[in-house]
Amino acid sequence: MESPSRTHDSATGAPPPPAERAARPAVPAPPGPGARRAFLTLLGVDLWERFSFFGMAAILVLYLTAAPADGGLGMAPQTATAVFATYMSSSFIAGLPGGWLADRVLGARRAVLAGGGLIAAGHAVLSLTSATALYAGLLLIVVGTGLSKPSLAAMVAAVSGPERREAAFSRFYMCIQVSALVAPVVTGVLAQRVAWHLGFAVAALGMAAGLAQFGLGMRAFAGTGRGPVRPLARTEAAAALRRAGAVLAVTAAAVTAVSLGTLPLTALLAVLGLVTLTLPFLYLRALRRRTSVGGERLSAFTSVMGASAAFWMIFAQSGSVLTLFAERHTDRLVLGFDVPASWLQSAHPLFVLLLAPFVTRLRGGVTTKVAGSLGVAGLSFVVMAGAAFLAREQRVSVAWLIGVYLLYSLGEIVLAPAGLALAAAVAPPGFANRFLALNGMFAAVGVVLGGQLYRLTSVLPLPVYFLLMGTAVLAIGAALAARAPRLRPALPE
Repeated sequence: MESPSRTHDSATGAPPPPAERAARPAVPAPPGPGARRAFLTLLGVDLWERFSFFGMAAILVLYLTAAPADGGLGMAPQTATAVFATYMSSSFIAGLPGGWLADRVLGARRAVLAGGGLIAAGHAVLSLTSATALYAGLLLIVVGTGLSKPSLAAMVAAVSGPERREAAFSRFYMCIQVSALVAPVVTGVLAQRVAWHLGFAVAALGMAAGLAQFGLGMRAFAGTGRGPVRPLARTEAAAALRRAGAVLAVTAAAVTAVSLGTLPLTALLAVLGLVTLTLPFLYLRALRRRTSVGGERLSAFTSVMGASAAFWMIFAQSGSVLTLFAERHTDRLVLGFDVPASWLQSAHPLFVLLLAPFVTRLRGGVTTKVAGSLGVAGLSFVVMAGAAFLAREQRVSVAWLIGVYLLYSLGEIVLAPAGLALAAAVAPPGFANRFLALNGMFAAVGVVLGGQLYRLTSVLPLPVYFLLMGTAVLAIGAALAARAPRLRPALPE
């Protein structure tokens, strides 16, 4: 899932024509002959980064809910799902300060290198099986993802050029599914059949391999991402340093308090969830004052991104809610072999690889694509309601989950590249990373909502939960489709 996911970074618009805006990318593009090599290098880095991400995501909730006697942490399913959702949403939110650092301080290249190093370190810490290592490792991965993901997306946009941008994102998105296909199989068999810490350790090795490839392919970028787009003035740097120090101090104190048991984990999750829900809208308010983006365009963008959050609310539960359903309610015996629950996470990327060449040829505006994606996402949970109803009596066929992953795949192939391309197309000069991160922030809203709403299963039967979520998302998709004629003129579709 990326995100997920699977890569969740996007943006809004500005008054100048799309072609004129896109001709002024926030990161200088390399010469034409080097563009293909640069794209392939970025692709290789993201392949390894996504291997570590999806490998860890496939086993995290299973590790959290496994009994201590089996090497797990013994969390309740509702708490484990909330932890997973908070981690995922925080990874998306971290793209905001990460994108700012890349734009103003580090430059895209150094942001990718620093972020990748932190991700590798985080997975290594997770391999130390303890609650303290869990929180510290997840924090390192969140910070690293925030640095690397927006910068990778901005560099892809720069090396592709305005005419090929959406096609490049689609190819990029399809190719990294190879990592998403392989990673759950590798980490799942190591974690569930050998030891949990081995699953996390192999994810760390994957990220280290990505860093090595990035270093070896650095020459292909020419001037792309070499330095910050708008370097920070000395006075601004001092103020930023003070703010960063304060945030790090508060974060470290919170992690320490939870580790020592003086702060309830559920309270911290609730606070982080509230921050996640409000931050995108506060940031959009600031953008109205600081950029040349027109009010009408920004409002239309907000409507589309807000609706897309409902898709991620459903989609992000594949790594938590559906994994638990696979573990506890699904008959996974195939030809006498008990398939690990984590392996089912590979069904989604397999469908993406098979369907993407056909689905990406679909035409239509961004609003139409988002509305259609919401339709299939809502339908997937209606299907899950049927599976959960039958599972009250006995374990259900794995075909139910396979069908749901098929619907997920159709929705994601359409929605994710379109959102990224929209973000890159409308971002004003010098704001590319932050606008790309904004799409991730709206995805984070959906992810954290899904994680917190799963707590309803403590009072609602599972079939009712799935049915309510599915019908709500279907209604949002229908509302967006109805508004599409009014939104289209304000967006570069």
